[in-house]
Amino acid sequence: MNKPTPMSFFERYLTVWVFLCIVLGILLGQFLPSLFQQIGAMEIAKVNLPVGLLIWVMIIPMLVKVDFSTIHEVRQHVKGIGVTLFVNWLVKPFSMALLGWLFVRTLFAHLLPADQLDSYIAGLILLAAAPCTAMVFVWSRLTNGDPLFTLSQVALNDAIMVVAFAPIVGLLLGISSITVPWATLITSVVLYIIIPVILAQIWRKKLMSRGNEAFEVAMQRIAPWSITALLATLVLLFAFQGEQIIKQPLIIALLAVPILIQVVFNSGLAYWLNRKLGEKHNVACPSALIGASNFFELAVAAAISLFGFHSGAALATVVGVLIEVPVMLLVVKVVNASKPWYEQGCK
Repeated sequence: MNKPTPMSFFERYLTVWVFLCIVLGILLGQFLPSLFQQIGAMEIAKVNLPVGLLIWVMIIPMLVKVDFSTIHEVRQHVKGIGVTLFVNWLVKPFSMALLGWLFVRTLFAHLLPADQLDSYIAGLILLAAAPCTAMVFVWSRLTNGDPLFTLSQVALNDAIMVVAFAPIVGLLLGISSITVPWATLITSVVLYIIIPVILAQIWRKKLMSRGNEAFEVAMQRIAPWSITALLATLVLLFAFQGEQIIKQPLIIALLAVPILIQVVFNSGLAYWLNRKLGEKHNVACPSALIGASNFFELAVAAAISLFGFHSGAALATVVGVLIEVPVMLLVVKVVNASKPWYEQGCK
């Protein structure tokens, strides 16, 4: 079994890089508008080609880490897996839709652009509809989480995501009275989930044939690709969003509120349920962490494909990227500090 690598320099300071990309993207968008208009026009069937390429470079290296052969190991921790699946698929997307309605359509509606309210909610739903994939290995390691449980739950969630992402997103968008572009949604699933999963597993098999040590070396080399592609995508996105952000700089802070509440609620719920069911602490930690974090690379890709660069949906998913690392590090600190309390309740 391959142990997850520790948090890299780029991962640890992801929030800083995202903030710098916001500034750089806004500046470039203001000074080179024609260049980004040309990039935005490079589309085939509503798929922006430069962004599509960047997102493959972003997603595929992460999916190489996923070992689908570990799915059968879920039998060793049925309770923990049950909690994870319950929170990821029956709580998180629906609670985010509710929080989006409460904050975006009600409490903050007068502070946000009226024509983007539905789009912001759509972005929040996309962010919550896909559980974290690669980064959860990092969070799990920081809590001394059970590596086999982490691998098996990620593999199982990715397998479910292939068939459940589009129906859940479509259902919640419909409930939220947002028009569902089904053709584009299904295309996004094929382009950004199914094909990357297949290519990543072929690549993984080839790398593993060279031995575990060679695999780990290869993963260390390709790991920066994902972060680099993500940052390049964010520069493009904020080049298009710059005008709107300059006019209403509070948008990012307002959109962060429901995301932060969702992280606290879902991680706390998963952690508490595992304790109630008597699961070990090293299982409860990765269960809580995957319940709190999101596969934001997929969310950004789907938002751009479904609603475009200029959309509130794309901006909302990027806010998730911006706060991911500091919030998840806080969750890591809390579950580590509360280990004595947790284990006392499991006796």
